[in-house]
Amino acid sequence: MHGRDTNPPTGDRPARRPVVVIVGRPNVGKSTLFNRLLGQRSAIVEDVPGTTRDRLQAQMAYANRRFELIDTGGLEPDADEGYSALIREQVTGAVTSADVILLVVDAAAGVTRIDTEIAEMLRRVQTPILLLANKVDNDTRRDAAVEFFELGLGEPMPISAYHDLGLREALERLTDLLPESPPQEAVAELRLAVVGRPNVGKSALVNAILGEDRVIVSEQSGTTRDAVDTGFLYRDRPLILIDTAGIRRRGRIERGVEKYSVMRARQAIERCDVAVLVLDATEKVAAQDLHVAGFVADAYKGMIIAVNKWDLVEDSEESREAFASNVLRRLQFTPWAPLAFVSAKTGLNINGLLDLSLEIGETRSLRVPTSEVNSVLREAVAANPPPSPGRRPLRIKYGTQAEVRPPTFVFFANDASLIHFSYRRYLENFFRRRFGFEGTAIKFEFRSRE
Repeated sequence: MHGRDTNPPTGDRPARRPVVVIVGRPNVGKSTLFNRLLGQRSAIVEDVPGTTRDRLQAQMAYANRRFELIDTGGLEPDADEGYSALIREQVTGAVTSADVILLVVDAAAGVTRIDTEIAEMLRRVQTPILLLANKVDNDTRRDAAVEFFELGLGEPMPISAYHDLGLREALERLTDLLPESPPQEAVAELRLAVVGRPNVGKSALVNAILGEDRVIVSEQSGTTRDAVDTGFLYRDRPLILIDTAGIRRRGRIERGVEKYSVMRARQAIERCDVAVLVLDATEKVAAQDLHVAGFVADAYKGMIIAVNKWDLVEDSEESREAFASNVLRRLQFTPWAPLAFVSAKTGLNINGLLDLSLEIGETRSLRVPTSEVNSVLREAVAANPPPSPGRRPLRIKYGTQAEVRPPTFVFFANDASLIHFSYRRYLENFFRRRFGFEGTAIKFEFRSRE
C-alpha cells in the first residue's frame, strides 16, 4: 500500500501529434465517420441521439502522416443543463486543442438551426475547418449538399461515412491542413484501464489523474458508455488511460447501448497492461466487484485495487487494515493485487497509484533465466512432490519462461493431464515467493513430453 500523497500528477503531455476533432450536432454520423476512418468499431453507433458522450481518442496514420483523431458527443450550443451541457463543455475543450476541425452535417436533413449556431461558434476559433456533408449516397443528396455553403465555412465535401464514399478525398484535404509534427521515438506505452461497477467514481478518478475534466462526471450511474483513451506523461513515461463504462452482472445488463458499453469495457481490459479496479470505500465489496476482478484475472493482466472516496472514511491504520482484510477475504483469487487508498475528490494518493502502476508494468516485463526457473522448480517439487492419482507417477521434468506481459512459464511433464489445479496453484505461489510478481497475474502452462 502507498501512503498519503495529495499532490496531483504533473499532467504533462508528450510532444504531441497533430489533433483532428470531429464535431457536429447529434445524430449526423460522427461516430460512424470515426469508426470508418479508423477501420474498426471503436465508438458505439446507435440510431439514438446522444449515444457518444465523452471524447473518444485514437491514433491514426494516412499518407505517412500521423495524427490523433477525436470523436465528440452531439453538440447543442444553447444547452445549459443535463448531459447536453456537459457534452458541450467536452466539445469546447476538444476544439481548443484541435489543429483541424471536421464539422459533420447531415445532407439528408439540410441546414438546421443548430448547424448554423455551431458554425457561428467555430468561426471564432483560428483553426482550419473541413466541412463534411455526410449521408450523401445519391445524386439528389449530392446536389442538396451545396446549400451548406451558407454556413460560411467554405466548400462542403460530400461524403457517406456509412458507404465509404468521398472519404479518400476528405483525408487528402485533411492531411494538407495538418501542421508538421516532429519525429518521435517509439516508446512503449503503459495502458491503464480504470474498471469497476457503475458509480464508484471511475471517471472522477480519471479526471483526478489527468488534472482536468477529461470525461463527464455525473451522479447518475451509466454516464460513461465508451472506453475513452487519453495519453499523458508521468515521470517521463508515456501512459494511456482508459476510462470504461461500469460493468454489471450479466443478468443486470440492459439491451442496446449498455450491452455494447459492457462489451467495450471488457475489450478495454483485454488491451490494457494494468487494470485499476475501483471500489467505493463507503460500501462493502459487492458481487459485481468480484465479477470485474475475475475478468481481469482471466485476461492475465496486472491489477491495482483502488479504494476510492477514502476522504469519506476516518483515515487510520485500523480502518485501512480492516478494509484490506475484507478485500483479501472476498477476492481470494487475486491475493497478488495491491491496494491503494485514494480520493478522486481531494487527490489523495493519486501519485502513489501511478507509481504503483509503473512498478507493476515493469514487473510484467520481468524475465527469469531458465536456470533459475529450473532451480526453483526442483526446490518446489522436493518440498512437495506432485500427487499421482493413478498408477502412472507424474514427473515435471523442466520449465522455462516463454513470454512476458504477462509472465508466462511453460513446464514439461511426462503427462500434463495429471496436473491437478491445486498443485498448479502451489507452484504459482512458490514462484511468487521467490520472484515476486506483485500486482500481476502470471500464466502457467503444462505440456506433455516423454
